[in-house]
Amino acid sequence: MRSLAETVAEALGDQVRHVTPVSGGDTASAFRIDLASGRTVFAKTHPAPPPGFFTTEAVNLAWLAEPGAVAVPGVRAASDGDAGHPAHLVLDWIDEGPAATTTDEELGRALAELHRAEPAVFGRTDGRTTGSRGLPNDPAPSWAEFYAGQRLAPLARLARDERALAPVAIDALERLDADRLVEVGGPVEPPARLHGDLWAGNRIVDRAGTSWLIDPAAHGGHREFDLAMMRLFGGFGRACFVAYDEAWPLADGWADRVALHQIAPLVIHAIKFGASYRAAATEAITTYT
Repeated sequence: MRSLAETVAEALGDQVRHVTPVSGGDTASAFRIDLASGRTVFAKTHPAPPPGFFTTEAVNLAWLAEPGAVAVPGVRAASDGDAGHPAHLVLDWIDEGPAATTTDEELGRALAELHRAEPAVFGRTDGRTTGSRGLPNDPAPSWAEFYAGQRLAPLARLARDERALAPVAIDALERLDADRLVEVGGPVEPPARLHGDLWAGNRIVDRAGTSWLIDPAAHGGHREFDLAMMRLFGGFGRACFVAYDEAWPLADGWADRVALHQIAPLVIHAIKFGASYRAAATEAITTYT
């Protein structure tokens, strides 16, 4: 088995000078790699990744880059591993810096443009799953059917299997079917091109004050989902949301639906991290049942 350094050198046709471990997520080992040509890249590897782990991330980044609305790191190499090479993802290196006064405002406008670049379907045409729990992304004809069938129902099963929520909360989650979501989900909108996991840790600001989006769980969904995720853990200034609203106002009543779109990430966190998220997940669920 070749080392990561050997694999990167072969994939990029460049000699590796230095490999430095960096923080880069909770499921993979991440490195800064300095090359003989003077280039620097970011590389991740995993000894036994789930199927499609790194190639899906590469596809996601390319899909988000397609409309030219938001900055994402360029993909230089990606593989889920083979007999001679470790699984890896190699991206352009982003030199981080402080936010400028316009950073959040520019991100808000860019997100509105990204969301307007409609995908073909709710879900994904390639059927690739999301996250370590393999949430399905099969195409759906409406947001209500996608969110109920591809997010809430699978999460209810996982929560029951792993005893992550009280039975009464899981029963309530199962009642949030497509018919109920039509009632509480607001006006019908076309699918939006979503990052899908847009918390502050998946936004990098470079030395010019530009926001770069990383680690997407990309799919076609409701645009309120990305914005609700951004509000869940903080890290985005008011200027970001104001700029988004100026570029593409949300439908009336959006504030009453924030918790609806936060149900999925809250239940995922309850499953992965336990008690500290149970109360918040339960409160969000019971708000709409």
